[in-house]
Amino acid sequence: MMESKAGWGLVAVGLLLTGFIQAQDSSVSIPKDNGNGETVELKAGDLAPTWAIMAAPGKFEFLRNWTVARGKPLRKPTTQPDRHVVVMSFFATWCKPCMKELPHLQKVYEHFQGQNVKFFLVDITEATRSNKGFEDAPKAKPFLTEKGITMPILYDIRGVTKKKYGVETLPRLFVIDKYQTIRLTKHGFHDGEDFEGELISVISDLLQEE
Repeated sequence: MMESKAGWGLVAVGLLLTGFIQAQDSSVSIPKDNGNGETVELKAGDLAPTWAIMAAPGKFEFLRNWTVARGKPLRKPTTQPDRHVVVMSFFATWCKPCMKELPHLQKVYEHFQGQNVKFFLVDITEATRSNKGFEDAPKAKPFLTEKGITMPILYDIRGVTKKKYGVETLPRLFVIDKYQTIRLTKHGFHDGEDFEGELISVISDLLQEE
């Protein structure tokens, strides 16, 4: 009887370890900084926090260029009057699960070329570079170019937008509709999931909404 109980105990430990390893493979935690304040976990149905993130030295991209709450005008309604669905994924070049997600996200990006959808990769590599072990992480632009990733990159250098969106693990993806409402969130990347199919289905539905 004792051997039986010991055997079941080993099985239980094995299952727990397997789950832990799988979790480690699907996402990675972001090192904590010294900032104060609690993290807010955003979910589908929440209004997406507005942001202005550097796209290049001296140039910034704004969420309000593409989507704002119902009844409010876009940031540049004369030159850019059309509301867009926005897909944003937080990543870092040191994040191995991010590298698994990126080729699939690139395919979805190419699928919607020419339609009212904006894709942004939000890079937090620089925001985490001071953490031990991340000092030599590759810079995002040349690193992704080498991998054939052509989606627009935004540089959250100080991690301000990461904090606004409560991002504690990578990759972390948000789909925002034409009226600034979060409609889908995804934690990590899981081998075997129909990532492309799910994302294409959700975005296609949102494009049909008035």
